[in-house]
Amino acid sequence: MKRLVSGIQPSGNLTLGNYLGAIKQFIALQEELSETEFFIFIADLHAITVSQDKTALRKNIRSLAALYLACGLDPKKVHLFIQSEVIEHNQLGYIMESTVYVPELERMTQYKDKKLKQQAGIRSNLLTYPALMAADILLYDADIVPVGEDQKQHLELTRNLAERFNQQHGDTFIVPEPFTPKVGGKIMSLTDPTKKMSKSDDNQKAVVYLLDDLNQIKNKIKSAVTDSDTKIRYNVKDKPGISNLLTIYSLISGLKIPELEQMYENSNYATFKSDLAEKLAEYLRPIQERYHALLASPELDTVLDEGRDAAKRVAYKKIMKVYKRLGLGRIK
Repeated sequence: MKRLVSGIQPSGNLTLGNYLGAIKQFIALQEELSETEFFIFIADLHAITVSQDKTALRKNIRSLAALYLACGLDPKKVHLFIQSEVIEHNQLGYIMESTVYVPELERMTQYKDKKLKQQAGIRSNLLTYPALMAADILLYDADIVPVGEDQKQHLELTRNLAERFNQQHGDTFIVPEPFTPKVGGKIMSLTDPTKKMSKSDDNQKAVVYLLDDLNQIKNKIKSAVTDSDTKIRYNVKDKPGISNLLTIYSLISGLKIPELEQMYENSNYATFKSDLAEKLAEYLRPIQERYHALLASPELDTVLDEGRDAAKRVAYKKIMKVYKRLGLGRIK
């Protein structure tokens, strides 16, 4: 059976753009890759490349796990766990640090970008975290790793490290293949539809968060920027605002955009936005209800415990094999 591995950083609240653009498609992989074993982890160790408030971090870890489950991640098909609870990630991360070379780490685009922005007080793990990322993948002999554009360089480094270790110490790791999931609609800001919806946007009216109050969500949609032409038609160049709303409507309803254009050809923006606001609130209601139910019940911890135990069974065998290859400890 093939294995898929993916990590999610527990940073901030997820937006409608995160969900429709990526999470919804990722959840669908459970069905599409039914013969594949999934290992999905909350990458809390990666979060500490910058300073974190410990109370907020713990809350974000649980919140993100609950939200992914509420969005449709199925614990019967996926091992969901917290990275720091499987100590083998740290152990293999150190081995990967001894396998990678400093110039390779310094070439990482994300490191260079963050270094330029941060400049002072840069932590060493900002440089070395690609070694931990490689360990996250290689620990489970992942065949498949879902990647976006910003992660391709890190996966290529992981592949290089797997091949280097295999050449130096014998066949140990599967060299993973990148997998690009289907991308959902690109969801834009509600106040400036020429730029992508972002959870770091200072203007809260620009962003719909999955856990926003439902009435607040309705108000954000109703106040979304459109244009002076009142025709409801899709044209990203000339009508970016209404085009963005049509994209959202299409993705949550399953209706094609031409169908929506026809439905609303004799309507005005106010009617269209009011209908979308109601539909979006109803679409997100069961996700929010499931999320709050998970946080209030022992089910979330049961899922995370079972995911951790399944991950540890695989991870322990792999780290023992690696130690044996390197001559570490008293392993015979």
